[in-house]
Amino acid sequence: MTTARLTVDARFPIGAVRRRLFGGFVEHLGRHVYDGIYEPGHPEADEQGFRRDVLELVRELGVSMIRYPGGNFVSGFRWEDSVGPREQRPRRLDLAWHSTETNEVGLHEFSDWLDKVGSELMLAVNLGTRGTLEAIDLLEYSNLPGGTALSQQRIDNGRETPFGVRVWCLGNEMDGPWQLGHRSAEEYGTLAARTAKGMRQLDPSIELVVCGSSGAQMPTFGEWERVVLTHTYDDVDMISCHAYYQEHDGDIDSFLASAVDTDRFIEAVVATADHVGAVRGSSKKIDISFDEWNVWYIDRVASEKPAAIDDWPVAPRLLEDVYSAVDAVVFGSLMISLLTHADRVASASLAQLVNVIAPIMTEPGGPSWRQTTFYPFSITSRLARGEALRVQVEAGTIDTVKHGTVPAVDAVATHDAETGEAAVFLVHRGRHEPVEVAIDVTGFGDVELVETHLLHDDDPYASNTLAHPDRVQPRAVEGARVEDGILRVTLPPIAWAALALRRVG
Repeated sequence: MTTARLTVDARFPIGAVRRRLFGGFVEHLGRHVYDGIYEPGHPEADEQGFRRDVLELVRELGVSMIRYPGGNFVSGFRWEDSVGPREQRPRRLDLAWHSTETNEVGLHEFSDWLDKVGSELMLAVNLGTRGTLEAIDLLEYSNLPGGTALSQQRIDNGRETPFGVRVWCLGNEMDGPWQLGHRSAEEYGTLAARTAKGMRQLDPSIELVVCGSSGAQMPTFGEWERVVLTHTYDDVDMISCHAYYQEHDGDIDSFLASAVDTDRFIEAVVATADHVGAVRGSSKKIDISFDEWNVWYIDRVASEKPAAIDDWPVAPRLLEDVYSAVDAVVFGSLMISLLTHADRVASASLAQLVNVIAPIMTEPGGPSWRQTTFYPFSITSRLARGEALRVQVEAGTIDTVKHGTVPAVDAVATHDAETGEAAVFLVHRGRHEPVEVAIDVTGFGDVELVETHLLHDDDPYASNTLAHPDRVQPRAVEGARVEDGILRVTLPPIAWAALALRRVG
């Protein structure tokens, strides 16, 4: 058995844990909307056609803000198609995912669903095949109380009060050659700045997210951020990061260390943004919206998409990855990375929520169930409160092909000074033997252990499926205890854990 020693102290915060860090993402893609959140003929469907069982799971997941309607989908989307009487909405071809979009669920319906979930709307505008005027029109339709043709159109469509959308994404992944309307950094930066200025003329209170790189592996990464922010620095609040991870060719050590790449990605974007600010002599800080992140076996995508010009199915089964125990451990470590950068990551969106690379799965006419990745998200979103705290880690290391030498144990903590509640989130990347962890929590004062959660399976590739929906579940950490200010816990190989504490007295 190996050992690790950790120290955490409430006097050394990273930054406030902003609730938008626990956001999600719903795209009109595959069975996410249709047969996912919306299935009118299902026994669990409510009066609007939304599945009650899915609503309950999304609430349990604890998502705070949901990005919509894309994703690649948004770059070919005409927002006007998604409002007004359903029988008059046109069917359109979605070039991003080679599908037919019925527009049966649109802005009004999705907003109603969000009200039931209890989540905030993050709305993306199309800067791929459309531009500034269409973005301003959508903002006017959504946020203006009344007195104009577009606001009156919203009222006539059944929504008297404005949607009041606060956070807006200026397009999606515009650095990617796969994106409809793909542009250079110079072209996109110019368009994004013009659009941001126009939108702020209408509603100065909104928060704007400009497109960063769609991955740190992009050949334009870094320079893209510099050029785009040079154009938009004064007009936007956040720049986006997107990152997906998967195990390649049996290299499980590199996969388990994926969060190291996330750390470096975030820190590089922050450095670039601060460089642009310094050159401009600005005291303003640009935050990060990590509005797409997940484990995604993206290599499978090409073989899933229909190819024929006359083959445009409605809600085909696309990107329905089945997640394993090791996927969930990596997923939990990515959440640790986001919390570790809580000072600059203002929001994050798990991509996606239902059926499509998702923590929640459904069967048409049948049940819904939790994938393995459901648990790290739901537990972290519930326990992480107050401020994120940096954890000093003294542990062994692991050599990886992709990320070099990395710590075998990683951790972050949170602390709510008002309630005295704290939580420690841990990941053990070692594959061969348990690790005995001693965590110095004397900085919290006199505390007791309230609850523990361990995600691990002796078969790291075990998963939850329709036939076996509860195969992998978190369980209590046996033997975890606090003794003389030291929280002691033993973690098995390839494990994620969450430990909740509270002040005594």
